[in-house]
Amino acid sequence: MEYVKLSNEVLAPVLGIGTFMISPADTVNSVYSAIKLGYRLIDTANAYMNEEAVGQGVKRAIDEGIIKREELFISTKLWPTLYENDAVVEDTLKRLGMDYVDLLFIHQPAGNYMAGYRQLEKAYKDGKAKSLGISNFYDDDLETLLKESEIKPHVMQLEAHPYCTEKEVRDRVKEFGTVLMGWYPLGHGDPGLVKEEIFGRLADKYRKSNAQVVLRWATQMNFITIPGSKNPDHIRDNGDIFDFALTDEEMAEIAKLDGTKKYYNATKEEVAKYANMHLPFES
Repeated sequence: MEYVKLSNEVLAPVLGIGTFMISPADTVNSVYSAIKLGYRLIDTANAYMNEEAVGQGVKRAIDEGIIKREELFISTKLWPTLYENDAVVEDTLKRLGMDYVDLLFIHQPAGNYMAGYRQLEKAYKDGKAKSLGISNFYDDDLETLLKESEIKPHVMQLEAHPYCTEKEVRDRVKEFGTVLMGWYPLGHGDPGLVKEEIFGRLADKYRKSNAQVVLRWATQMNFITIPGSKNPDHIRDNGDIFDFALTDEEMAEIAKLDGTKKYYNATKEEVAKYANMHLPFES
């Protein structure tokens, strides 16, 4: 495994497993399998409704002596309807069955997001979050958060893949040392991205799959990358990317794809409407 150093000196694995749209039953097995296969980063969220399952998968691996908690990097996200709930961090940790998380995000720039970020800052000071993040922030909302936050975000989670590297946003937060964590790393199942000619050519050269080349590109971009899967074979293959490296020339050729498309294009109004949905466990 390779790691990237965050601005607060915390080391984060550059590759992890995402659990978005994975059922709780499948999440337990996915997390457990990933840990056995050498993954050290697990990403979840209040809204994924599988934090308990993540905790169960982690506990199973710990109980079997496969891993120690301090060797893992667990990230989760607070949902907007809970930003002003003073118990949100404790409730999140309780669902995970953990005393702390390694990375705590606010999930969307909706509702009173600065109240949500204050929850993160308090958790960081209390040792309940080792690093802080923001997810899906752009433009005015990003500027507001950067201006009003006491502790600048260590990680920023955005859609990121060869068609969309969010260079403008990355350049904006560069002064703070904020690192990108990318979702939809394989293009949200778009075969057109993975089947781009360059990835087929490089897959033949390095004797890897096209998807493995894409994921290796992401890690060499220093993007924390979180492909999701419930298939143990896919989980294994996604992690088998550290025995080769793309050249500078190959990285430059892939860079020509940037700006092609994004897969998630919701308006601010659509985001706000979705973010106002209450989760089943809310009191």
